[in-house]
Amino acid sequence: MKKSLITSLILGVLMVSSGALTMALTPTVRIADQQEMVDLEVLIPVHFGDWQIDKTIIPLQVDAETQAQLDKIYNQTISRTYINSLGERIMLSVAYGGDQSDNLAVHKPEVCYYAQGFEIMKIFTDELLTSYGKLPIKRLLAIKGNRNEPITYWITVGNKAVLPGIDQKLHQLRYGLTGRVPDGMLVRVSSIDNDKNKAYQLQSIFIQDLLTAVDVKKRVRLIGASEV
Repeated sequence: MKKSLITSLILGVLMVSSGALTMALTPTVRIADQQEMVDLEVLIPVHFGDWQIDKTIIPLQVDAETQAQLDKIYNQTISRTYINSLGERIMLSVAYGGDQSDNLAVHKPEVCYYAQGFEIMKIFTDELLTSYGKLPIKRLLAIKGNRNEPITYWITVGNKAVLPGIDQKLHQLRYGLTGRVPDGMLVRVSSIDNDKNKAYQLQSIFIQDLLTAVDVKKRVRLIGASEV
């Protein structure tokens, strides 16, 4: 009888301790509330370098179910198509969320494009060498019928650009252990091109032009404090 009582007491103490530890480690301070509010319409310039918005193009809309999921994760999203003097087009999509304590997997292009009926091929990670440091990126090829869409994207967690997956979760955990909830972005650049290597090269030029056009504070919001 005594042994049973002692066991019950120990289990009770462990449960209370576990609950207290969980509460103590639950992030409560939102970084987004401690800095200037993000406005993607202002953050992303309408024209820069040799690029300007192509007003003849209407961005593709995702289905209602996917959009509902995005609305739960992100506070703001923006989609634009840019064109240069050679008639080359680049599609840009940026999503910002003030609470990135959970995985962004719902909005990863691999997931979103697959949900829209695309076949996802040739996924690989890379580093884009910009004038402002190394930017960890992910590249993939989305195919649907005759539409070949090479894609480059990256994710930020707080003030750091990270690769989606383990690296992303580790940075979220680091913030969580300090009691802070990071904000974050997902930036996607893509184009319609049967030559994926040519497309990736043009996308790299577009990204560099964009980063050059914005001031330091906006650049940090877009790519984090990148390491040289």
